[in-house]
Amino acid sequence: MTSHDMRRAKNRRGEPALAPVLLAALMASAPAWADAASGAAACTGCHGPAALGSAIPSLDGHAADEIVTQMHAFRSGERRATVMDRIARGFTEEETRAIAEWLAKPEAARHAQP
Repeated sequence: MTSHDMRRAKNRRGEPALAPVLLAALMASAPAWADAASGAAACTGCHGPAALGSAIPSLDGHAADEIVTQMHAFRSGERRATVMDRIARGFTEEETRAIAEWLAKPEAARHAQP
């Protein structure tokens, strides 16, 4: 759909359609997360830069192996948690490794445009 088509798109009531505009906005922002492992972007909601200074630890600067080890500890019950034990059980070993490797990248590298 071209930008001209998006401007002309109408909904059932004949009003300008919002979906093409939202789709265009999502597509424009997609490359920043394009290389994120499935589930990894959600981790940054609690463990990203905003976590600094809070009770929730930021994962910035942590090595992938360290993140994997902690996820194993949550999954096995070795490390007590409020929700991370359940979250950790929701990922396969391969998904855990992919998430950890993506999170181990510096913040700027995770969001760099190609």
